[in-house]
Amino acid sequence: MGLLLKADNNLPGKKKYAERAFFGRKSGKRMLKGQQILFTQLLPSLEIKLTKDQQFDPQEIFQNKQKIILEIGYGGGEHIAKKAKQYQNYGFIGCEVFSGGIGKLLKLIDREKINNIALFNDDALKLLNALKENSIDEIYLLYPDPWPKKKHHKRRFISKLTLEKMAKVLKKGAKFYFATDIEDYANWTLAHILQHKDFSLNLGPPASWHQPFSDWVETRYEQKARREKRLKSFYFTFIYKG
Repeated sequence: MGLLLKADNNLPGKKKYAERAFFGRKSGKRMLKGQQILFTQLLPSLEIKLTKDQQFDPQEIFQNKQKIILEIGYGGGEHIAKKAKQYQNYGFIGCEVFSGGIGKLLKLIDREKINNIALFNDDALKLLNALKENSIDEIYLLYPDPWPKKKHHKRRFISKLTLEKMAKVLKKGAKFYFATDIEDYANWTLAHILQHKDFSLNLGPPASWHQPFSDWVETRYEQKARREKRLKSFYFTFIYKG
């Protein structure tokens, strides 16, 4: 497996974390006409808009749903759309800032007639700050930007700060799913998690963390990794102990 928990100056206890954006740009290529129409006609009915200092209870929009699932950085939306269609008794919140990804998910929602997804189109940290305590059953963070240069490590989503925010919103016994094809980021995440008192690694058989989660939906970022000959991915399941 090759994993080594390496010391790093950005690990918990080494420095005070400031709240910052964990992404670079928000837009890329010009949107197609169909995507522009969906942004105008469909997105307003799905979008979570927060006011300053607002506490957000997801049960307000997902009344009587059995579970509330949050996916941070859903990319093209393949995973969250498949999950939402498969588990219609769950409510799903997708968080993404990149306009291309938002457009792709809107297209999937429209085509597949999915009605149990809400979207937050800003920094995920703002959403975590606003969410009601103990309101989320599962969180997915799949193939996040690894920010490979050391000077950019402060932009990696996993940090002492974000783990504290997730601990606030997760229910006791809830699961946090993390996947990456970058071994350095796998090490980084394990080191942060194992130094956090409220999370534990759900250990399985040897090498099991190279096996995708159950009901796994391959993302376009995972497909890109395979094309670029990064053949080994890491799939971690962490438990919030409460």
